[in-house]
Amino acid sequence: MQAAVTVTPARVPELMLGLATVRPVFLWGAPGIGKSSLIRDFAESLGLECVSLLGTQLAPEDLIGVPQIRDGRSVFCPPASIARDEPYCLFLDELNAATPDVQKAFYSLILDRRIGDYELPKGSVVIGAGNRATDNALARPLASALVNRLTHVHLEASPKDWLVWAADNGIHPWITDHLTDRPDHLWSKPPKTEEPFSTPRSWHMLSDALHSFGRDLDEDTLKVLAHGTLTPAHASAFCGYVKIVRSRFGIDAVLKGDARWPHRPEDRDLLYYLAESFRGRLVKELPASKEHMSAAGRQIAYRAKSLLVQLAEISVEVAQTVIAPGTDGNPELPSWFLVEAARDMPRLVEARR
Repeated sequence: MQAAVTVTPARVPELMLGLATVRPVFLWGAPGIGKSSLIRDFAESLGLECVSLLGTQLAPEDLIGVPQIRDGRSVFCPPASIARDEPYCLFLDELNAATPDVQKAFYSLILDRRIGDYELPKGSVVIGAGNRATDNALARPLASALVNRLTHVHLEASPKDWLVWAADNGIHPWITDHLTDRPDHLWSKPPKTEEPFSTPRSWHMLSDALHSFGRDLDEDTLKVLAHGTLTPAHASAFCGYVKIVRSRFGIDAVLKGDARWPHRPEDRDLLYYLAESFRGRLVKELPASKEHMSAAGRQIAYRAKSLLVQLAEISVEVAQTVIAPGTDGNPELPSWFLVEAARDMPRLVEARR
């Protein structure tokens, strides 16, 4: 289906609130741009459980059920996942990729909100989603009767919307910073060959991998991760960006004095990431007892206190994250270091004036 008008993810909740609560809706869009997440979030906003049925993995009997004999008559009993007593959101994912028989089984749910003798509870919503044939994805034509009974919404990828979402969902700062500079890299048209391509989903996957490998991620591994999730040109550009970031603001360079904390407002995400790396480095290299500290350890401790002062001059909030207790409420940094840092901070501040 061709899109005459498209909407961004930010507009979907408002549209769904006015449409899906009164009529079934079909959300069209390319793979990986967030259709499923938007629908689940919408259901949650209504206080409804979202029950997902994947069209490509269903047989007709998975919907209409199998016949049972009751009072001498055969009755079709829909599965428990569908036949619920409380209202819910029925999400028919990859609806247009389902076989014709499965699509027919969906008809009664979509058109009449019922299967056999079972009727969806009042307050339930029905939403379908699928890819377009132009996306090089599995897509079968929908019957005209079905097309005519659905309200069709066409979703487009929006770097602005995604970056707002990313800021609240722990997306790696390298990715948010890079896509702020290159928003055109968020999404690319699915290729005709079997190779990775960039989508909001693939950037999210890369972010998870970057967090998993942490600060020990080497350049070769980064290339494997980037080229395994993104369009080749986008992967190369991202690897180049990370190399620049590391050379300018790498935590090793900051510790050695070869680079300063990034202080521009637009570098705040990077500052948080470096502060987290700084904290991790101190937890790893500072001994629990000062008695067992080497000369190198003493040098790191002194440098760390000076860096804390510099960090606090940029952002007290970020500096506090370095010395804050862990999630269990217990200090992660050695107590002797915390005492010395509190004691020496005024002297270090005065020395910098």
